[in-house]
Amino acid sequence: MQNKSKELEVAIQAAQEAGKILEKYFETEILKEFKEDNSLVTLADRESEEIIKKIICEVYPNYCILGEETGYTNNKSDYTWHIDPIDGTRNFANGLPFFALSIALERKNKIIVGVVYNPVTRSLFYAEAGKGAYLNDKRIFVSKDGKDHAIITVDPGKKDEDKKFRRILQHNLPATFVCSIRDLGSTAVELAYVARGGLEANIQLGLETYDFAAGTLLVQEAGGKITKLDGSPWVFPENKFIASNGVFHDLLVAEVKKQKAKLKI
Repeated sequence: MQNKSKELEVAIQAAQEAGKILEKYFETEILKEFKEDNSLVTLADRESEEIIKKIICEVYPNYCILGEETGYTNNKSDYTWHIDPIDGTRNFANGLPFFALSIALERKNKIIVGVVYNPVTRSLFYAEAGKGAYLNDKRIFVSKDGKDHAIITVDPGKKDEDKKFRRILQHNLPATFVCSIRDLGSTAVELAYVARGGLEANIQLGLETYDFAAGTLLVQEAGGKITKLDGSPWVFPENKFIASNGVFHDLLVAEVKKQKAKLKI
């Protein structure tokens, strides 16, 4: 991308520097800890978020920041950085290369900058509102495949009913609707793959903004479509949505609504 904004350049720099930390710890005997919600955290998560915030705050000290490990810093700004230092920590901690750093900049409920970086595969995805989506400086676009050849992913929510709905979708959709369901264990990676045409859709059932903020911009700038689960317009930070290549989006919405009606939720 030519004429990157300063915000995007800083986000890329922060992601690449934090990526060096993840490379250092990947496939080592890193200490694993569990939070109250049973999610995993490692020393690498904390060090990664620390360096990302340090680099960003040196240039934008007055912007708000929401980080997975350090919470929300409210500087009463219209701008907020959403930071996930490792999206897919369980994969990372177990030596599986499906994880990424995710950094996004929001202004008044609109994501204007997004970066997703996997240092193991050297995959640097980035996007800026109105300027397209890129992988390692090459423009990317969503796939053109329809539902009969589609691979989709379904990411869990926090509530029990959302987890139950996810299991229903994972079981029923490949049997009646699409070619295949995958679970890559990283929302940021999955949305980035939708953007580059590796997946055809991703269904979100209630995660945190730092999990999906950057990825949603990638999908939109790559020519994809995002709506709420019922097909109505999606606006950030709504955390239940369908992101797809747009080819069979309406059919997928109808199928999700049909499956949801069976559960009466």
